[in-house]
Amino acid sequence: MKTVNRFFALGLAAVLSLTFASCEKDSDTTKPVINLIEPEEGDVLQIGGDVHFDMELSDDVMLASYKVEIHSNFDGHEHETRAGEATEPFFFDRSWDVSGQRNALIHHHEIVVPENAEPGDYHLMVYCTDAAGNEAHIARNIVLSHEGGEHEHED
Repeated sequence: MKTVNRFFALGLAAVLSLTFASCEKDSDTTKPVINLIEPEEGDVLQIGGDVHFDMELSDDVMLASYKVEIHSNFDGHEHETRAGEATEPFFFDRSWDVSGQRNALIHHHEIVVPENAEPGDYHLMVYCTDAAGNEAHIARNIVLSHEGGEHEHED
């Protein structure tokens, strides 16, 4: 009987230690930090060009991924189009993996605004998720235009 009690006690101790260890892993409740450098609030981006995207991500434990979404911020008013050209609201939604890093410096030109994108006001949203599933986000108001602003920057 003593042997059975001893095995029961050892088994219970093993289960409890695994339970407490898994609780410690899940205790990360701090959201990652997003420092979006470009595009800046109110930037005018060129239709038919790429977007200069520059930011810093950090987390107290470990990053997982980030996502960029661009969607129209039209409020129902009409937009002029160039004669004979059909336009449509631009939508972009893509995620990138940054797992295994606590800090990430992001710089790319992978977001391309197509020639048929409708000019006007848009929201640019950045979401960052850490390894524990905590999510932070940041929003910018941008404008898409055929006369988009040119930025001086280093590649």
